[in-house]
Parts: sequence; structure tokens; C-alpha cells
Amino acid sequence: MTTETVFIIGATGNIGTSAVQGALNAGYNVLATVRNASSAAKLFKNLSQTDDSDVNKQRITTVEVDCVSENGVKDVVKKVEKGELPAFQHVYACVGGPYSPTPLLQVDTKTLHEHMTINFESNFFAYRATIPYLLTQSHATSTWSICTGSQGSLGIFAAPAMSQGALFSLCVSAARELQDTNVRFNEIYLALRVETDRSAVEHGVVRASEFANVYVEVLRAGERVRGKRVLVETREDIKGLRWVDKVGDA
Repeated sequence: MTTETVFIIGATGNIGTSAVQGALNAGYNVLATVRNASSAAKLFKNLSQTDDSDVNKQRITTVEVDCVSENGVKDVVKKVEKGELPAFQHVYACVGGPYSPTPLLQVDTKTLHEHMTINFESNFFAYRATIPYLLTQSHATSTWSICTGSQGSLGIFAAPAMSQGALFSLCVSAARELQDTNVRFNEIYLALRVETDRSAVEHGVVRASEFANVYVEVLRAGERVRGKRVLVETREDIKGLRWVDKVGDA
């Protein structure tokens, strides 16, 4: 039986590292986006911080791409279709940028555009580029997952909050449009600070390898977790999935 592959978009950050670890722990291969060779080296260095023996470079294929550009992920999909890169059956989008503490009235147009481009548009472009491929492949148990942040609810950091709010709406539309397809869509709503393992220990926050368990469970959950917002608000939520529906009655 051929091992399935997860396409992880935004693979080198804190959440991306966790996503890669989760996919590997669940028994999948990984196709991971990186900016360049240094970025790829950073990913493998981050993964080496975990004690899990499942980390295996042979199971990870990296591809250099600008995830923020409109056609970056689209070009990767074209290479997959040509057989130049491994076929994938699952997608995890977790592109994001740093938080800005700028108060709402001081957010200038440039800052607003930067946050919307990095935090929202990149994930929208990823969705638009990969969903047609997954639908065409008709793999019976495909998944499409995205990690969002609680700033969209808290509003403490205005610019990131607005971009997260837009992602929340994207997730509702995606969950609704995909509910009767072969693609099981879910939003992973994160309200905890996650960092790569060594840094997390130093700062007393959640380790990337610990948060990875959430994605393992999402991948394994099957149809009972479709069109959900998976809530990760406490460490207890990492041990077992807790969710609410993204789509209510029309």
C-alpha cells in the first residue's frame, strides 16, 4: 500500500514544524514548502530537537516556493501533476507572519496590506491552488486543514486580528462548499503559544512536537471530524480533540 503524502504550506515556522512532525507521526510522507536551502536546513534542525524517532529525512520532500505570491503554490501543484514532485492527498496550510502590537488607529495602509498578504492571502492562494487538484484526484479520504489563531477573537493585536478574522470567514465558506466532497476540511483554532521544542522549553510554552498530536488526531479522526473548528485553548485540548461545527443550518 502506497504511503500517502501531506502537502504542508508554510512548513518552516513554529506551526509548520509541528505540522510536519504530526504528519510523520501519523505515518504520512511530507511535501514541505521552504523559501530556500537555508530554510530547509532550518526545518530539519527544528525537527531534530524532538525525541521522536519518526523524524526521517527520506520521508520529507522539500520544494522552494514563495508561499505569499499568487502563483507560488499553484506552480508546485503543476509540478506535482507533471510527476516532478510527489502526489499528495492531504494539505495543511499554516502560513503566517509576526505579530504587530500597533494600535488599530495607527495601522497604516502598508501594514494592513502586509498582514493581509502574509496571513490571509497566502492561505487563500493555497486553498485555491490545491482544492481543484484534490477534487480531481478523488482520493476518498483527502483532508484540507488550516491553522488559525485566537487573535481573530481577542483583537489584542489589531492587524493580525483582522487577518485572522478574514481566515475565519474563509473557513466557514470552505467547510460549507466541501461538505459533500471527498475532501474533509477542518480549521485548527490555536489559542496557545507554540514554539520549536528547545525554544519552547526555555520560554515555558507548548512544544511543537506536543502540538503535533492535534494534527495526528485530525488526520486519523475520519468523517466524525469534518467541517469543524478544532479548539486548542488549553493543554488538555492537545491530548484529545474538542470541536464545534463551522457550518450551521442554512
